[in-house]
Amino acid sequence: MGMGMWWFLGAAVGQLTLAGLLLRTRSQERPELPPQALALLRGGPRAAVTVALVALHQRGAVAAGRRGTIRANGGAGRTRDPLQLGVHRSLQRALALRVLATRPKARQALDALRAELGRTGLLRPPGRLRAARLLLALVPGTVGAGLLTTGLSGAALALGAVPVLAAAALLCVPPTTRAARRLLAGLRARHPLPAHRREVTDGRDVLLYVALYGDPALALFLPHFSRDGGLLGRGNREDGYATGRGWNPDNGPACTSGTPD
Repeated sequence: MGMGMWWFLGAAVGQLTLAGLLLRTRSQERPELPPQALALLRGGPRAAVTVALVALHQRGAVAAGRRGTIRANGGAGRTRDPLQLGVHRSLQRALALRVLATRPKARQALDALRAELGRTGLLRPPGRLRAARLLLALVPGTVGAGLLTTGLSGAALALGAVPVLAAAALLCVPPTTRAARRLLAGLRARHPLPAHRREVTDGRDVLLYVALYGDPALALFLPHFSRDGGLLGRGNREDGYATGRGWNPDNGPACTSGTPD
């Protein structure tokens, strides 16, 4: 293997190192998180919007529309929660959940919530995450350019595979940090999903269960609203956002397993 290939391998390792630094986060002390923030950590934007809709539904501010949509049903009430207000203001007409989560006012509130979670070390900042993905996507091209320039050999192929595989593994790092996953696991351990809905009488507890469990909690506590409003589905059932398995709602890669921080 010629010396030229080492330059390309060095560049690929540099890209990996910089991407790794961008993916690192610092955990900080954080206040008690509201249910929609926990839902965002567990299932991403759609899960957070779902919790906001459940809170609005509890006050009679939204109802199920036709063909799996949600419609406004009066004012938002006395809430000051930015996400609930953004979601309600987006319902100028009946919308499906997947569309509602992309509306400008709802998206703005989601971005603010993500930024807040990023400052506490629970989510990787979106800008740094995008920059890291870009660097990682360049690694195979850098290695490939080196192989084409210096010639193929068994040693070059073997060494070139190392940074490429490392880049593929880092691309599967989820937006949530290890601290966030520990937080969710601890809350689930302390708040197991009840077997019967009559065991829970406080609406705030219902929001917590929906935030932590998604579809199973929706089907337990709000079966008709969830079914008729189109809330039950992959966006709330999967924990891909938290674990790195298929967290496509945020344009991330569909990975088969999470990668530690």
